[in-house]
Amino acid sequence: MSALTPIAPGLWTDEAEPRLIGGRRASGEIVFPVPDGDAAALVEPVALSRHGTLWSWTTQSFEPKWPYAGPQPFTPYLIGYVELPGEVIIETRIVDAAAVDLTIGMPMELTIIPFNAERSTYAFRPGSSS
Repeated sequence: MSALTPIAPGLWTDEAEPRLIGGRRASGEIVFPVPDGDAAALVEPVALSRHGTLWSWTTQSFEPKWPYAGPQPFTPYLIGYVELPGEVIIETRIVDAAAVDLTIGMPMELTIIPFNAERSTYAFRPGSSS
C-alpha cells in the first residue's frame, strides 16, 4: 500500500488492508463515493468489501483532460466496473493485468496505487473472491 495522501479525504479506511468507504441511504441503497455537502447528511458511511467481480471493462486509449491526466507521457490503461456483491458497482482503474487477462465475472480485489508524486488512488486488480 502507498503511504501517499489519498486523492480525496475519506475515500478509504485507515487499515492495513484499506476498504473503500461508501454511503448507505435510508433505503439501504449503497452509493460510492460518499456524497459531499448537504447530501452527506443523508447517508451513513459504510466500509465496502475489498473483493468483487469484474462487471465490465474497456481500454482507455486517449489521454484524459486535466486534472485527471498526469505529467508523465500518456499510456493506454484499463478501466472497468467492479461489482461488490450486495453493495455497489464501482468504476475503477484496473491494474496488474492486460486486456487479454480479463473476463467478465472474474474475481477482483482492491489495491491502492500512486496517482502522482503526492497522492494515491484506488484501483482493482485480478485477485481472489474472498
